[in-house]
Amino acid sequence: MDAWAELSEDDEREFARLDAAFEAGEELIDEGGAEFGTWAHVRFCADPADERRRALVEQAVSDEQEWDKITVMGLWRLAIHSAPQWGAADADAFRLPLAAVASLPYPERRQVLHRDLSWLRRYRVSTWELIGDQVTALLTEPETADPAEAAANVLWEECPFTARLLPGLGPRLGSPEVLPMLRHWATARDSRPGLRWLWEARELLTGQAVEVIHEVLEELAAHRETSIRNRHQAESVFVRERAATTLRGLIWTCELIKEPWVIPLLGDVAVTTGTGMGGSGANARSELLANAAIGVLSRRGGLDVVAQLARVQAKVRKKTILAAVDRTLNEVAGQAGLSPEQLLDRTVPTFGLGPDGTRTEQGLCLSLDGRISYEGRKTIPKTVDRELLADFRATAKELRKAVPAERFRVERALATERIWRWRDVCEHFLDHPVTGSLARDLIWEILQGPAGLPVKGDQGWALTDPAGRRIQPFPDTPVLLWHPIAHTVEEVRGWRDHLIANDLRQPFKQAFREVYLLTPAEEQTRDHSRRFARHLLRYGQAKALLTGRGWTGMSLGHWGWLYGSGESEAAKELPGGLTAHWDFHLDEHSFDRDGGGTASICVSGDLRFTAEGRGVPLAEVPALTLSEVLRDADLAVGVTSTGLDPEGHGEYWESYGFGDLSESAEVRRDALARLLPRLSIAGRCTLDGRFLHVKGELRTYKIHLGSGNILMEPNDAYLCIVPGGGGDQVFLPFEEDGGMLSLILSKAFLLAADTGITDPSITRQIR
Repeated sequence: MDAWAELSEDDEREFARLDAAFEAGEELIDEGGAEFGTWAHVRFCADPADERRRALVEQAVSDEQEWDKITVMGLWRLAIHSAPQWGAADADAFRLPLAAVASLPYPERRQVLHRDLSWLRRYRVSTWELIGDQVTALLTEPETADPAEAAANVLWEECPFTARLLPGLGPRLGSPEVLPMLRHWATARDSRPGLRWLWEARELLTGQAVEVIHEVLEELAAHRETSIRNRHQAESVFVRERAATTLRGLIWTCELIKEPWVIPLLGDVAVTTGTGMGGSGANARSELLANAAIGVLSRRGGLDVVAQLARVQAKVRKKTILAAVDRTLNEVAGQAGLSPEQLLDRTVPTFGLGPDGTRTEQGLCLSLDGRISYEGRKTIPKTVDRELLADFRATAKELRKAVPAERFRVERALATERIWRWRDVCEHFLDHPVTGSLARDLIWEILQGPAGLPVKGDQGWALTDPAGRRIQPFPDTPVLLWHPIAHTVEEVRGWRDHLIANDLRQPFKQAFREVYLLTPAEEQTRDHSRRFARHLLRYGQAKALLTGRGWTGMSLGHWGWLYGSGESEAAKELPGGLTAHWDFHLDEHSFDRDGGGTASICVSGDLRFTAEGRGVPLAEVPALTLSEVLRDADLAVGVTSTGLDPEGHGEYWESYGFGDLSESAEVRRDALARLLPRLSIAGRCTLDGRFLHVKGELRTYKIHLGSGNILMEPNDAYLCIVPGGGGDQVFLPFEEDGGMLSLILSKAFLLAADTGITDPSITRQIR
């Protein structure tokens, strides 16, 4: 009985009657129907060596009858799961399930069989060799005169992407001009296309198929995973195997299409499918499809593919996908006689922008931030050339993707101390309308020499220091991006003052970048740091943030505590063969807190370094590398700590929300000291230790510079203010990570005019 999980009371009585008759040795020749067939199959699977039971299965197979899908699914699953008990595969165990499947309509056959196909082929080879041909025959696409139905028969509508695609594109996919191509795509089962496969694709490719490919890839690039709930749990699904195989064939066919949309669209597909569920994480929505897109870009080659690969590098964290990108970049760079970094420098698109970072045509203006205006107005009249406007919009879409990727690439160069020749900096950075928007606001340093901000004069680009002295590097002079860790406190202070005084905003923290030096405690622990341990972090947010900064492997959950799902390690590969490791775990209250669902909070642990599997003492890690890794950790804590919750409570919340300042909070304090004299509320604000004191009309308030939490004098009563949108816009000298400085200033402006606060949830606490 245990072999068949779900029996009704009537089924149990029927099973008992048949069992009694069978044990008594009665002939069961007159028996038939689905109940008898189910019983015969269950009893045969329990003892396949019994010839009487085998004969019962033969009898049930010869008894032609109608089956319902649920019962057939049970027959099939029992055969699948019983097979390992016998050692060698026995085709008779599948005789009745296959006969029952054959009685079902074609869509129901797919629902019963398709989820086990890849598993059987991979892990039960002997079984697949016995029944594979029969299964394939049962799933062979039936003939139909309806184009939409023909397309559905190839793609299978059980996939969420197919369900999205078929209502609009089904009739065109199943049309006579495209259907043969669609069927060919469904045969793309290898890791890469062979010459014969591509030759057949070339013969089948029509103009209508090219149009459909364009539209399907646009849908795929915009597609996201869907949560599907079955009887036991919810499952996030991006594409099912059958649809993924067909889509891989469609992507391969792009190798034959020489249209301008192909390369950028393949880049979109690689980014979408290569990133993890939810848009982050060390896994991929579909590694199969990401690798297919990257493979086509690789085989097309040329400098045009580099910008798309750079986008994948900036967004994707799956190691195998990144390895494929690196191989492609190395191949293209080798063909051009360049290093991969030099190749990326030379292939950033200009998007038709001029030196001022705009493109203007027939009154339309495209800005670097992707905004389109018409003669200075946001509203675009209907009289504008629609084709030109469509081109502007397509370019704006690509521009909005390229700028963050370039910012990521330039900041990575700062963190790894990359060195250029000055002529290359001028040509590929300062004079470039996209990369120049970042590079012109950064401090560049002559190797072992002076540093300055770029300024263009009669003799080309030069550097100027805070005192206004101009440095003119020679074209071959080696330069790098200035990093505060290699400079004195006075020099760092000078640059910070200069940025504030001249309203210069850097694309990321450079002059105001945090520096992390070894502490006495870390010198004692030698091989690990506990500086950012024992923090309670919002798990999903922390994982997304670290993934975006190049960390991989962070995976925690309640799905397998016995197998270590409550412990994990985030890792980041670093220059010089080093790898950083940061431990995380779930606390003892996690399961009850989350009700056994998705983990919400994790606890940070030790941070350490290895090289070739060997532990590396902290003192032997290069100072800049150590500082940048600890900066990642500080950022993760500073943005995702539960101590930031304005309505929080408990010992950790109190210690984090009002405790000592981290390095990032100290830099925030330094920035505030320079900004305050410029503000209209300067007379009401003072900095004192860990707090910004704000004198209102009703109370004096202390805003903690680490968490943004507020205490009210004279009794240090806690004031809860839940952040809202908007707020006063204040010049900041860098683009923020997490926005805490902006939040603190917004609260300061609010509290300095506390008599004007109308929110009753705030006024009740103050009064």
